[in-house]
Formats: sequence, C-alpha cells, structure tokens
Amino acid sequence: MSFEINESCGVFGIYTREDDVAKLTYYALYALQHRGQESAGIAVSDGRETLMLKDMGMVSQVFSERDLNNLRGHIAIGHVRYSTTGSTFWENAQPVQVPRRGGSVFVAHNGNLINTTALRQELLQKGVGLTTSCDSEVITQMIAGGTGDNTTDRIRSFMQRAEGAYSLAILTRDAVYGVRDPNGFRPLCLGKLDGGGWVIASESCALPTIGATFEREIEPGEIVRI
Repeated sequence: MSFEINESCGVFGIYTREDDVAKLTYYALYALQHRGQESAGIAVSDGRETLMLKDMGMVSQVFSERDLNNLRGHIAIGHVRYSTTGSTFWENAQPVQVPRRGGSVFVAHNGNLINTTALRQELLQKGVGLTTSCDSEVITQMIAGGTGDNTTDRIRSFMQRAEGAYSLAILTRDAVYGVRDPNGFRPLCLGKLDGGGWVIASESCALPTIGATFEREIEPGEIVRI
C-alpha cells in the first residue's frame, strides 16, 4: 500500500470575534494557493457546533459565497493541498476530521512523517479504523484518541511519537492550535489581526491579505493554543 505524503501544503488557523472567519480563511488560503492546488478545505466552530467543507480543486472553485455564509463561527482552520505521491481522492483532502466525545478534532497538515507505517500499524492493532492513505489521518487519530487530560497533552503525546517534518493547524470545538515539529523543518508563523484576534499560517504572505501583522515564527516544538 502506498502512503500519501503532503510535501507542500498550506495551513491556516484563525480566532476573531470581529469578522466572518470563513471569509477571512478563504482569502488567506487564496494567498497560500501556490502551496497547493489539488484540494482545499475549511473547518469552523462557534463554540458549540463545528462545520467543514472541503473538495477537490482550487480555492475559488471549492467555495461559493453561499458556502462561506453557511460556515459560521469565530474560530477556523483551512488547508490547500499538493501531493507528490499516491492517489488524488476526495478522502485525502483536508482538514481531516475524527469524531470524539466532546466534539470532533480537525487537523490541517503540512509535511510528512517518516514513521507512518509503524504508527499506522499501532492504530490498526488498537482497532482504529483508517479510511485513507494519508499520514494526516494517522496524526488526527493519534491526537483525537491520545493519552492526556486535554488536547494540549494529547498533542504533546503525539509529538513524542512522531518522526518527521510537519506543521499543524488543529481545530476543536473551542480552540485553534498551531504546532511545529521539534526540528522546525516546516514553517509556521503567528500573526495578529488589526481588528482583534490571532492567526497562524504556513507563510506570512497570508497575513496582509486579511489585515493581520506578523508577530513571530512559532518555535520548533512549540504548541500555540488560541
């Protein structure tokens, strides 16, 4: 079985009470389109309900004005995807969603793991069903079902097991997380919205598009919770 490797993808996350997060995420992904033109997706939360839309194609093809109006909330993550190996299927589009008690976990992933096969086998032995060939699903399952009292603990548990290069934007019902691998191989930056709020992005070029200013790079091995 071949595994999907996300060599060059764009990830984005946002929190703001002032604006429509889906539309801001759309514009940010448009600015990151050079990092992936195969598929696009956005997941949002209003603190109670989470919604997601993803599909094959470029950002402008996937989302209509009506779609964006229906994705209501104050936190969101987005993803544009380009893959170099494996097959191109809707199931491999991101964010990846894994339901769990207390609300689903959504992950947008840039990079690749080098120990995916071992981690995948461990999940299968535990009875976890895997439906895609993408290492991003392995990451999401490990975070959703990992050990720890909260999402941050479960992310740390995943990071202790994962080997490779990655940056992640993670959405739960009540928070957005930005995660960068301990070696800092994949970029991830933190920005501040002029009207109030915070964003994370694969590249700083996404920030001025939505009226955000660059604050700093997220450090290697750092977990940022917004």
